[in-house]
Amino acid sequence: MAALARIGGRHLKSAGLINSSASCFFTQRRGVASKLFVGGLSFYTTEQGLSEAFSKCGQVVEAQIVMDRVSDRSKGFGFVTFASSDEAQKALMEFNGQQLNGRVIFVDYAKPKQILGGGGFPIARGPPEPAVVAVPTTDTSKSD
Repeated sequence: MAALARIGGRHLKSAGLINSSASCFFTQRRGVASKLFVGGLSFYTTEQGLSEAFSKCGQVVEAQIVMDRVSDRSKGFGFVTFASSDEAQKALMEFNGQQLNGRVIFVDYAKPKQILGGGGFPIARGPPEPAVVAVPTTDTSKSD
């Protein structure tokens, strides 16, 4: 499927239907290689501010700050997705260990999401089976 998107993007580009900057959506791999984890964010950093700061290194597709469900406040980390892995690498080199909104931030490649326990619900197994107790048999016959 990705190969078809690349071929289609090249064909449309050579035909003059799209320009080179728009073709990045056809060849874009929305995987881990272009998604960065950003830790150590200030609680006052917004998604708009994060996107603007990282847009210096390339086209930001999405900037997301993870929020606490209870307090509706930032958890202090987020993710930035770039249009290409080259732009993501440039941002990693430029922003890792630098200050953003008065806090030193740490940037690394995002790891794939892991599903734990099949959705978070315990498996209903029912009551345990009754234990079978082995009763020793005694030999009552005498052999003389």
